[in-house]
Parts: sequence; C-alpha cells; structure tokens
Amino acid sequence: MATMHAHPGHPGGSRMAGPPPLAPWSPDKKHSDRERWVCIYPAYINRKKTRQEGRRIPKQCCVDDPSPQEIRDVLQALNMNVLVELKQYPRERSRELQCRGRIRVQLRNDDGTPLNAEYASRDSILMHLGKTIPLLKSRQTKAPEQSQAATSSAAGHSQKKGKGKRR
Repeated sequence: MATMHAHPGHPGGSRMAGPPPLAPWSPDKKHSDRERWVCIYPAYINRKKTRQEGRRIPKQCCVDDPSPQEIRDVLQALNMNVLVELKQYPRERSRELQCRGRIRVQLRNDDGTPLNAEYASRDSILMHLGKTIPLLKSRQTKAPEQSQAATSSAAGHSQKKGKGKRR
C-alpha cells in the first residue's frame, strides 16, 4: 500500500499558506531579502539562561522567559519588518512547542544604511527588547496574579498543623 504525502500543489494538501521558504544564503542578496535579515531567538534575552546556554546580553538587561510573540510585538511597535518562524534554537534542550520560535528582523536598507538609526545593530535591538518587554501589558497583568497566588498559598500552608486524620 502506498503512503500519501501532502504537497502544496496537490489536491488535498494540508500545508498552510505562508511566506515561501527561504533560499540558501549568498553574498549577492540584497539587505531587503529575508535571507539577509538578522535572527533573534528568545534565549538571547532570557535571564534564566547562562552565556553558555545562549544568552547574549547582561542579566540585568534580560527578561524571564520571553516569548517570540512578545519580541515580535515590540519590534513591530518600532515599525521594523519582522518575520516569525517556528524554528528551535540549537542550544535549547527542551523540545516543547513553547520553547520554539525565531524572529527575523530587517536591519538595513538595500543601500546598506540602517532602517532605524537608533537600532542599527543586533545588540542594540536586544538591549531595547530587554528594557521594553517587562513594560508590556501582558507582562504587567501576569505579575500581580502570580504574587497574589504565592502569598495566598503560603498563608494557607502556614495555618495547617500536623498531618490530619488518616483514612
């Protein structure tokens, strides 16, 4: 019995419509080609990672567990061209879906000048992400809930004494 493979050109193909796959890199590509855009993985700005595990900036400038969506939102607010890919960072040990995501950002115009003079390098973008992601509304609403949950659970455990009845 022959197995069927889903191809985008064939009827019944189940592939989602998205950007075409990236071509191999070559030096004659323009800066506006997606292959020339800079890659940013969330591990680059994750405070919980060591330098060996892929963190690129100092810990005091980093964020706890940034998501690719948060990085995308911040970069889109800067009016930068952004592409999110479902790729995994090679140094990431966890194979879970939430650990996946790579963001590609266009830094330069075709003539080589920076798109945004304030953020002309990968490091300047990473530092901006580290400062801006904690200020996102999604981050600010999560933090109070977590602190309330921690205090209520700690208070609940301190009132109990002993093991209680065994049945």
